[in-house]
Amino acid sequence: MQIPRLIVHEYLQRLGVPGLGGLALLVLALAWALAGLLPDWQALQSISQQTREAHEYLAKVEDGTVAPPVVPQRQLDDFRSKLPSQPQATVAIDKIYALAAQERITLARGEYSLGVDPKTHLARYQILLPVRGSYPQLRRFLHALLGQLPAVVVEDVEFQRKKIADTDLTGRIRMTLYLSRS
Repeated sequence: MQIPRLIVHEYLQRLGVPGLGGLALLVLALAWALAGLLPDWQALQSISQQTREAHEYLAKVEDGTVAPPVVPQRQLDDFRSKLPSQPQATVAIDKIYALAAQERITLARGEYSLGVDPKTHLARYQILLPVRGSYPQLRRFLHALLGQLPAVVVEDVEFQRKKIADTDLTGRIRMTLYLSRS
């Protein structure tokens, strides 16, 4: 159904200037409500939904059906408990030498220094090992070292070849073994 233009024009003339002003204010108020209040109303609904979900999650944690979230301090304590203790440093060093022997890498006498990390308060064993072997052997050794001793951090690797035709490399591996101080 279409309203003739003449009827709309006569109706607007009957309203006059005050009526047209009121109609314009009504349209403006509706536009403001849709543009300004609708997003806020949707945000309120979203926050209400999140609050309901949080209460449901809390109830599940209290019932024991869901494990409680891990707090950073607990993560740090778990990390420290998985590190080898200071008396087990020789076992870890023996493991390093066993991995090198497995790859037939020659390890010369290394330099070792024990200290305490001032930031983490963990014991750290700094190890400097002169090595000799082929590139694939050294690469497999480093890969096995990081895979089997997660408390070891390789800090620096330096390899060199005396002649281009040589297959063996000589070099140094500087690493740190972190230990718990218990």
